[in-house]
Amino acid sequence: MISISTADKVLKDYYLDVVSEQMNTSTSPFLAMVEKTSDYVFGKDVKKVVTHDLNGGVVAGSETGEVPVFPGNSYAEFTLPLKNLYGSIEISDKALRASENNSGAVVNLLNAEMEGLLKASKNNVARMLFGTGDTMLCTVSDNTADGVIVTDANPFYIGMYVEVHNPIGEVVSEIGVAKVVSVDKENNIVVFDKDSTLFSGSQTIHVYGASDSELTGLKAIFSNTGTLYGLSKAQNPWLIPYTKTVSGTLTISDIQKTLDTIEERSGEQADVIICSWAVRRVLQKLFAENKIATEPMVLDGGYKAISYNGIPIIVDRFCPNDTMYLLNSKDFKLHQLCDWQWLESEDGKILHKIPGKAAYSATLVKYADLLCERPCGQAKISGITEN
Repeated sequence: MISISTADKVLKDYYLDVVSEQMNTSTSPFLAMVEKTSDYVFGKDVKKVVTHDLNGGVVAGSETGEVPVFPGNSYAEFTLPLKNLYGSIEISDKALRASENNSGAVVNLLNAEMEGLLKASKNNVARMLFGTGDTMLCTVSDNTADGVIVTDANPFYIGMYVEVHNPIGEVVSEIGVAKVVSVDKENNIVVFDKDSTLFSGSQTIHVYGASDSELTGLKAIFSNTGTLYGLSKAQNPWLIPYTKTVSGTLTISDIQKTLDTIEERSGEQADVIICSWAVRRVLQKLFAENKIATEPMVLDGGYKAISYNGIPIIVDRFCPNDTMYLLNSKDFKLHQLCDWQWLESEDGKILHKIPGKAAYSATLVKYADLLCERPCGQAKISGITEN
């Protein structure tokens, strides 16, 4: 007979490894390339000493003179608080009791819950990889009968829950929690299950129920201002990646110059290009016109990609439509206190009765953040449009 204890054991002994593997390899092709490590985690923070600039090395001196004295390497310490990532499932008592004499029904019940958890969690983590680390998705520009015009529709997906803040940061109570019904990324229009006239310019849209403490994504790394990993970018220009802006038309020279600049600044080559489907179409047309071969590649996690000079070009749905990132994935690490784990009570149980409800919940946790050890070795090209 199936019981809470049996379901608890199945979640712990079978589903945990499967979910962890899926989250690490199937969330995004870029995340699959990034090393996951518990190195340099001290308490609740990641602390990593990195070198920057070029000092010391070998210098020439006279045969009988004093050995030249030169400064050593330049060091800086990155400090990055671990972010708290959660994912939960909920099983009603009624559904569990109805399945208690049918192991197959329980398996189907758990499978459905885990598939829903995986789908939602992978979407959220993949979105965070391109964000700033806070929960703000975009700003409202205007409203129309067709929906809400936003500054960037790229972070949204159907079924997502959001909340809207006014210019002083208060939640707009008239809207409350809004669910995304449809997304038009080409025209930056999002339709919610709320009256679109409640949305107005200068409001900001945020992920519902999340604190301003998401993964430190590419948008934060590529910002020219503020701080990164506890250091001022104004005082440490080596923290700022290379950015090239084109006026609509992308050329092979633009790509090659950016790749050359990465190698010149960091001494290393980029090993992955990330873009949207729109930019990939631009690249495919550009390569065809210039008779450049794009050999297919299979990456970690089974992802398929075209390539440019041996560099895989991967598509990510959350990458902006006018941008391509040229990165060295070896410079990125996902530092974590541990891999995905079930949140357990003192008696080791992972399924908990929800107060006030005839249902049980289980919560997955991971304490981690993304760190780029060499921001100056990364680049992006923006302003790209389809012909």
